[in-house]
Amino acid sequence: MFRLEYLSIPQSESGVKTERYKALFNLPIKLNKKKDYLAVGGEYNRFDMGYTADLPFRKDEMIRFHVIDFNLGLIKKWNDNWNFVAILTPRLASNLLEGVKRDDFFMNASVAFWKEKPKADKPFRIVLGLTYNSTTGIPVPLPLIHYYRRFDPNWSFVMGVPKSNLKYHIDKKHSLELALFLDGYFMNLQNDIILDNGSVASRISFNSLVGTLGYQYNFSDNFSFFALAGSTLVQQGKLRNRDRGEVFLFNNDSNFYLRTGFKIGIF
Repeated sequence: MFRLEYLSIPQSESGVKTERYKALFNLPIKLNKKKDYLAVGGEYNRFDMGYTADLPFRKDEMIRFHVIDFNLGLIKKWNDNWNFVAILTPRLASNLLEGVKRDDFFMNASVAFWKEKPKADKPFRIVLGLTYNSTTGIPVPLPLIHYYRRFDPNWSFVMGVPKSNLKYHIDKKHSLELALFLDGYFMNLQNDIILDNGSVASRISFNSLVGTLGYQYNFSDNFSFFALAGSTLVQQGKLRNRDRGEVFLFNNDSNFYLRTGFKIGIF
């Protein structure tokens, strides 16, 4: 429902460093006694990039990026066991050097079925669906899979895409986790970058597979502080043409990954 977050990926061997600032807010609005909800909200991400490598083009277009999401979701009780979730997310993703342009806009959408038994002897949650997300840079729907189980008073796990983890609950306040997840964005370059070979870059993408060790402190059942430290096991920064084809690979090195923040959530 609410999140403030800071991410740092220090300078890699390719001479690229990344900082990201995130703020997210979603408001659930109860529609009826069946516990159907309308969710409205938004998310803002700012990327600050640094380069020490001698790239074969000017880097003015690649210093700061903005990603602004507007979220509109419906959570509908399907039957006694399952809920239906649909989320539409118009997105503005660009360096915004010259105001807002048509190519800065993207559209994301997700549909899923959600089942949860939080009061069972071994609580669990299942989410199965599809998501079309421009952050991947892949223009096809991808599977959305989330299976959570608290199989022991001190242990739980999540298996799925884009995140899996194993968590040790020290007590009600403190927990540790090992996590493996995907992270990344796909954004517009308002002014094309022309390479020496004549190729034209109109988009930029950051994609990574990340492994981390995390700590979470719960101020209450819904409000917590978290910190993750680990490595990008796979990391790629690419310039792409208007058809999403790869034009230039400017970062291909694994690196440290540090993320921390506060969140308020329903789980």
